[in-house]
Amino acid sequence: MSMPVAITDRRRLPLHRRPLPWLATLVARLLMHQPPARIRKVLEFVRRGARPSTAKEASRNRRAVVAVSVSCAGEGCVQRSIATALLCRVHGHWPTWCSGVRVVPFLAHAWVEVDGEPIDEPYPPGYHTVLIRVPPR
Repeated sequence: MSMPVAITDRRRLPLHRRPLPWLATLVARLLMHQPPARIRKVLEFVRRGARPSTAKEASRNRRAVVAVSVSCAGEGCVQRSIATALLCRVHGHWPTWCSGVRVVPFLAHAWVEVDGEPIDEPYPPGYHTVLIRVPPR
């Protein structure tokens, strides 16, 4: 069965900048199939020692993840958000990773935010009810 998917703007990265985002999307793909409690524990462990991200840093890493992965550019919000957070951590900083829902109509979503502002998301702050939040320490 086919499903409509909206691909966001995907700019190409130079070859030398692709390995880290690609690796982050691969690890995120493995992690996204775990139970939510395990995802949270792993992300809480990984964030240790990182400073808080700026909006510009988080946005740059999100764009890199989207550039190397078609599924992250489309409806793969869990993989995209985990990969973005992991790539931020590789660079020494951590955004707030969030997972939540909208009730009517039901929609689950995962995203990263900085200072309460979703990064490069089409939804305004507060659009989703946050169920899991992994902020910087």
